[in-house]
Amino acid sequence: MVDFIQMVELNGFPQKIHVKGNDVKNPVLLFLHGGPGVANRHFVIGSNSDLCDDFTIVAWDQRGTCGSFKGCKRETLTVSQLVEDANELVNFLCDSFGKEKIFIIGGSWGSCLGTLLAKRHPERIAAYIGFGQFVDGPKNEELSYQFALEQALAHDDKAAIKTLGKLGHPVGGVYKTGYDGMMAQRKIMMKYGGYSQDAKKRSYLDSMVIPILKSKEYSKEDIAGFVQGYSFVLKAMWDEVAGLNLMKETGGRVEVPYYIFDGRLDNNTPASLVEEYYNALSAPDKDLIWFDNAGHNPLGDCPDEFKKCIREKLLPLA
Repeated sequence: MVDFIQMVELNGFPQKIHVKGNDVKNPVLLFLHGGPGVANRHFVIGSNSDLCDDFTIVAWDQRGTCGSFKGCKRETLTVSQLVEDANELVNFLCDSFGKEKIFIIGGSWGSCLGTLLAKRHPERIAAYIGFGQFVDGPKNEELSYQFALEQALAHDDKAAIKTLGKLGHPVGGVYKTGYDGMMAQRKIMMKYGGYSQDAKKRSYLDSMVIPILKSKEYSKEDIAGFVQGYSFVLKAMWDEVAGLNLMKETGGRVEVPYYIFDGRLDNNTPASLVEEYYNALSAPDKDLIWFDNAGHNPLGDCPDEFKKCIREKLLPLA
């Protein structure tokens, strides 16, 4: 049995992790949260502790957010830096638990981070799972904006139509008002089920803020770091993240088993882009599994089915 929260120095900057498992002999599964800047320790550890029967699970507050906020400098918040931080953490976990390799799973921005990690540092990664799969930043944003606008028009939502009209279409994945524009679009997209069909997950308050405040996972300092770090990281990184195209970044190949578990109803990182990307990508082994009634976070929308697929895919490789 292992259950601890620890600060780990990754490339010279201390970052918080929570490790939990029932048997240290089990394979290690590292979760990469989204955003960037949206820590999810409460979700990984609190909602998915049943995975501890088969895996040692690891939740990580990435540089700049939550328990890893204090002392972070804006200029260090780059895609390459976070990839290198993730690689340092993979090495730390392998060495700490005596593993040659570990598994990684990433949602949304975490799927982008995980893909880049698998491409640049495949040596100690046993396999990758992505959900809310990021594909192409500019296309992602254009399709997500179009979904929000179509829904607003269909529901004669005059306030939303006005807001989206003022925002205008994103250019290169970025709105002319930057972070504020993206957040305004996301609120409308979520309102109409683009994030989840669950009525309790159609606002940031219900899907993110309330679960964090109710959770016993975070200290007061962690919560303060989350509140400050969320916008701090997004503002620092979004222009770079939104411009990424994973097919170009990978050259069409990764050297680890690569699995996508995606919700067909996702209009945050639109599911309509995933199949073409998956078909074009080469890997030692790959699979695309659809969750027909799920949105951006199928692990949250269909937890039992999703975790069954995790076990079926990863345990034979362990």
